[in-house]
Amino acid sequence: MKKQQFLLVGGACLLFTLLLVFGRTVASKSSNQSPVQSQQIDNQQIKFEDLLQKAKAKISLAQAQRLMGLEKSVVRGDVKEQQLHVFHQLARFWADSVHIFEPYAYYTGEAAKLENSEKSLTFAAHLFLDNLMTETQPAMQNWLAGNAKVLFEKAIAINPANDSSRIGLGACYIFGNISDNPMQGILPVREIAQKDPDNVYAQMVLGLGGKKSGQYDKAIERFNSVVQKHPDNLEAVFNLAESYDLKGDAANAIKWYGVVKKMVAMPEARKEIDKRITELKK
Repeated sequence: MKKQQFLLVGGACLLFTLLLVFGRTVASKSSNQSPVQSQQIDNQQIKFEDLLQKAKAKISLAQAQRLMGLEKSVVRGDVKEQQLHVFHQLARFWADSVHIFEPYAYYTGEAAKLENSEKSLTFAAHLFLDNLMTETQPAMQNWLAGNAKVLFEKAIAINPANDSSRIGLGACYIFGNISDNPMQGILPVREIAQKDPDNVYAQMVLGLGGKKSGQYDKAIERFNSVVQKHPDNLEAVFNLAESYDLKGDAANAIKWYGVVKKMVAMPEARKEIDKRITELKK
């Protein structure tokens, strides 16, 4: 199975743990919004320049001086290789020295565009998409998805046969508030899932999309298809339990939360699972 097919697992499992430990595992049904509804709630357009200024406000004077030198190098660099080198330096600065994601991802993406290789473009695209999957603010979702979309499209232009990139592009439309028509993203992913039912990445994206839009029966079908073949896939099992919970099927939710409990070792997480199961039994 390709590495990209598991891109959701790391971030989603981290989110899952945080949800269990710090809050309810299941959101109110009334809080589920379609991409169009989310877009209507928050139409603010995020610009990288604004994110960069906020990030700069958090760095030290020495770091600011180092950054200023790098930024001037970008302006002076009229040769592609020079610009590419500086973009990589800027990405490393924000990742290693400051630990702020947005400028790190942005400059990684800019470097990938200059390099224009499928490997660099998909790596950068997945940086944005991984964070999109755990982002809750619609405007930020839009910014992350918009950047990932451009990178995936460039990667697909190089290799149109890469299903993982096509699924990633579809996920941008499904979760990123970048279109009034989420089917623009769903249909290509669905075609891949129909062609290759064992494609875990496609099934998970469709399942998460169904859960996001309140189509819990469809989500359950997708997550079930993954769990049947990959019973150790914690993300699929947890989302299956949560989908039953959101649907109001307490019996199956209890059953699958019980499976989740057996799969996690963190005591705090197991305690929160027990709490939710107790609530469902009332």
